[in-house]
Formats: sequence, structure tokens, C-alpha cells
Amino acid sequence: MVIIVKHGASDAQIEGLKALLVSKNIQPHVSKGSLQTIIGCVGDVADLDPGLIEALDVVESVQRIQEPYKAANRKFHPDDSAIDCSGVKVGAGGFGVIAGPCSVESEEQIVGIAKAVKAAGANMLRGGAFKPRTSPYSFQGLGKVGLEMLSVAKKETNLPIVTELMDFADIELFNDVDVIQIGARNMQNFNLLKEVGAYTKKPILLKRGMSATLQELLMSAEYIMASGNPNVILCERGIRTFETATRNTLDLAVVPVLKRLSHLPIVVDPSHATGYSYLVDPVAVAATAIGADGLIIEVHNDPPRAKCDGVQSQTPAMFAKTMEKVRKTREALFQ
Repeated sequence: MVIIVKHGASDAQIEGLKALLVSKNIQPHVSKGSLQTIIGCVGDVADLDPGLIEALDVVESVQRIQEPYKAANRKFHPDDSAIDCSGVKVGAGGFGVIAGPCSVESEEQIVGIAKAVKAAGANMLRGGAFKPRTSPYSFQGLGKVGLEMLSVAKKETNLPIVTELMDFADIELFNDVDVIQIGARNMQNFNLLKEVGAYTKKPILLKRGMSATLQELLMSAEYIMASGNPNVILCERGIRTFETATRNTLDLAVVPVLKRLSHLPIVVDPSHATGYSYLVDPVAVAATAIGADGLIIEVHNDPPRAKCDGVQSQTPAMFAKTMEKVRKTREALFQ
């Protein structure tokens, strides 16, 4: 349920309405947009009489949200959300470029790549410390040591760190991490989503599952938000189809669709979506042109020797060329 507040309502009136909702075990979330103020109601609203609420002087109207996702719904929050990633804004005009290797391999490697991607225009650093792999015999990441190396790269470049959390038991190791990634394989690990949502207010980069619908993606975001963390960034990384020419099938249409359904920012991962470095450049430009709020791109200093995902990783030189095209695309279309 959302409550549309009358234009010109005083702060005291709004606070009174919020107190009334709290007394009925409803969590009120106030969203002051450019045209109107909305109060989203989180909780069991089945016994809340819309007629009684609408009769209040401060209330313009009451609307029920039919979709199962509430906090992530644009009806709940009409204006685009801007997620603050340690000074980097993603959404509402802010464009995040997250770049770095699939996996942290050494301090020299991650620091060198961090400096290169920052020089090319990236404003956040990605790097895997804990790696979910299809094969149990594949490289699983350096774990705690990898996180420590990411922290060194952060100190050297001041780039916020984005890295994946697989097990909530490791959460205390993520104190220096700025954005926690929940990978595609864990998108519907609901216990993990609830634990992370309740534990931290750090931004959560939520990747779409390999076969997940958009409603399922938004419901996973809802788990995080309903647990107390509103700072969610959605990520499209391609879905599994019958096509084998690319690693996954990138669904670029989700960008405008999600922007219609939700206020949360959406970034695109052209590396995992395509699986080939030569495709990352055109897909990154296309994602930018269609209105994505950011990109996450794998960059490695020596892709043929990368311990994972070398085939889809750009070199720093390739990334710099892609960033130049992305900048020109944004200047032409959005600035």
C-alpha cells in the first residue's frame, strides 16, 4: 500500500501519519519526489482500512500495490533511486563503471589493473576473492588474502571495492568492501539475502540468476530491502537459452522494463553476458545507449594466463577504448 500525501502537508502532519502507521505495526517509508510525497507501507496491511486512512486531512489518496514486490516497486518510490557507493553515485543520472579481474591473483596484479582501469575512467574496482565455480576442481579464489589485496589496491587508487559474498559466515571479512555482490547462483539464496539485508546498509549488487524472470529478480531485491537495507543495485548478466554462440543471452530490454517497474538502478555485465572479449565493447556501448545506470567489465593484464574467465576479459588497452566510446555515447544521448 502507498499513501499519497496532500500537496502542502506540513512535516508535523506527515510525522503524525507515520506515528499512526507505526502504532498499527506498519513500517512507513517516506519518499519526497519532485511532484509529490508518498508514504510506502511495509508490513501486513490486510487489516489497514484504506477508507479510514484516506479520510485523514493529510492524505490525498491510498493505492494498493498489486505486484508481490513492494519496496522495490516504482509505485512505492516514484523517482529513481541513487545508490551511494562510497562517493560514487549509481542511478538517477549517476553512472557506475566497475572494472577489474574475475579473480584476484596477486597484489601486483590487482594494484596494476586498478591503476589502469581508473586511468581509463572506471570509478569502482571489481575483483573476486571468493569464486563460485561450476567445477570443484577450478580455482576458487584466494579468500581472505584476496580481500586484503583488494584493500591494498583501494588504498593505492581510492577506488571503492566491489566483490562477491558467497557465505554469510565471511561477512566480517568484508569490512573494507564498499559494495557487496550477490552472484547469479545465489540470487535466490533467500537466507543469505535476508542475513545480508539485516546486517549491513552497504550497497548490494544483485545479479540476475541464470534462468530468473524479472519478477524473481525483483522479489530477491525485496528480500534484502524488507530486511532493512534499501541500497540495492540490480545487474543484468545474461540468461541461459538454447543459443550457444555466446556464453549467455543478454536481455538488454530488461533495462527499460526494469526502469518502468522499479526505482532501483540497473547495471549491465557485458563480460558474463557474452563470454568473449571482442563482444564486450559493442555490448557495453549498447547497454549505455539503452539507459543502463552502469557497467561491470572484466579486465585482466594477461587474459591468456588468467586463472578464470580469461576469454571474456578485456586488456587495459581494450578497456580504455571501450570507455572512450561509452563516454561519447553518454555525452551524445544523456548530457
